[in-house]
Amino acid sequence: MTVYLFIAAGVVALFYLGIRFGRAYVRLRGTRVITCPADQTRAAVDVSAGKAAATAMLGSPSFTLTSCSHWPERRGCGQQCLSQIDAAPIDCLVRTQLTAWYKDKTCALCRRPVGTIDWYERAPALLAPDGRTLPWSAVEAARLDDILRTHVPVCFDCHVAETFRRTHPELVLDNPFGAAPPGRA
Repeated sequence: MTVYLFIAAGVVALFYLGIRFGRAYVRLRGTRVITCPADQTRAAVDVSAGKAAATAMLGSPSFTLTSCSHWPERRGCGQQCLSQIDAAPIDCLVRTQLTAWYKDKTCALCRRPVGTIDWYERAPALLAPDGRTLPWSAVEAARLDDILRTHVPVCFDCHVAETFRRTHPELVLDNPFGAAPPGRA
């Protein structure tokens, strides 16, 4: 009977540790934008989320770069940028910065609030100065500051509609009797 209690306690402990690891992994993964100490330009970096999550379970996370937009030219750098990630591991995440940028914004096309963002199924997009909508997957994270200055927010629904309009114009029929949609003349 005692053996079964030890096995049950071990299973519960592993389950608990697995949940803690999983939560830390999801929270700490993702591309980050930092200022490169070597030239003071913005760089997009990724860290080993597995190592960060494992070390977070023991206290504070430890970060190791796995990619950088300045590589391969500066692959052998001293990685002093890790101090920025150590100081604000969540705040330098691209998704954190974008969530803050979209907060209280309205869609440039339909004028509805962007609202709560679901980054996995209904991610908002951007309206470029040339009138095209862009998904975030088409944007280089290292250019995040420039993009946020020159583009405006677009909700998921308008991005899908505009993408369809752009890729299949022969299938689109605008209402000839109604007013033009916002953003269209």
